[in-house]
Amino acid sequence: MTAVSSNDAVSLHAGEPAPLPTRLLRLPDVMARVGMKRSAIYQRMSEGRFPKSRSLGPKCAVWVEAEIDDWIAAVARSPD
Repeated sequence: MTAVSSNDAVSLHAGEPAPLPTRLLRLPDVMARVGMKRSAIYQRMSEGRFPKSRSLGPKCAVWVEAEIDDWIAAVARSPD
């Protein structure tokens, strides 16, 4: 019997795609993806209108890629 690691792109259940690995994004990547500057991102975070960052250390903030993707999709779906 062979073991399947979490990094393998093999479906564990028939008909279901394998889950994508979770990635963490630094601020420059988030800014490039959402088209906003640092101040706008942090303003919306404080208002609860943007995904919260996670702290990996005193000078290292990251965002979960899936949360950013979900936010982008929600903005795209919302009426003008």
